[in-house]
Amino acid sequence: MNSMKSLMRGVSRVTPSLTRAVHSGMRTSSSAASRAKTQERPMTSEEVFAREDRYGAHNYHPLPVALERGEGVHMWDVEGRRYFDFLSAYSAVNQGHCHPKIIAALTAQASRLTLTSRAFYNDILGAYEQYITGLFGYDKVLPMNTGVEGGETACKLARKWAYSVKGIPKYEAKIVFAAGNFWGRTMAAISSSTDPSSYDGFGPFMPGFELVPYNDIPALEVQITH
Repeated sequence: MNSMKSLMRGVSRVTPSLTRAVHSGMRTSSSAASRAKTQERPMTSEEVFAREDRYGAHNYHPLPVALERGEGVHMWDVEGRRYFDFLSAYSAVNQGHCHPKIIAALTAQASRLTLTSRAFYNDILGAYEQYITGLFGYDKVLPMNTGVEGGETACKLARKWAYSVKGIPKYEAKIVFAAGNFWGRTMAAISSSTDPSSYDGFGPFMPGFELVPYNDIPALEVQITH
């Protein structure tokens, strides 16, 4: 009994110090949250420009507009100014921003299964492939994430067809591009570019790429007959 009383006295002496520690921690957390709210004030456009310039690679020169949200054909910058989105992310957002049907599909799928690699089958890819080939009358489709990946794959298909079907001697195929093209910033894309800001400093370039002036049919005929 005496030992039990001693234990209870010990607990009673410890308890206040525990209570004070808990309350002290709560005050510290509250102070941190208050400071965070102060620091999280809306940024100005100039501050957005400066931060990206400071921490981002300078491989692009964006227009001086700091966008934060969009809906349909409209976008708003951090100061609340509204714009028409005539660029539409180079056609990736032709359907408009935050289309409710697309948002619902994205949310439903991400909540069910986020991503699978091509190492596995999944229950959605085949349905898409069946739909898109039927829509366009294709035999097969190879989906890509970006336009430049599509361009790279087109180059590979052209070369494979040249060797397997047309009978071009192995590794002697050439691909002809129109001057002034732009289709990305991979090595193949810049190897076909006539824009020094795209290719300068990145050689040597992809072999077997030829250039002709845009819409110059005689120049194209020379390339494909030699």
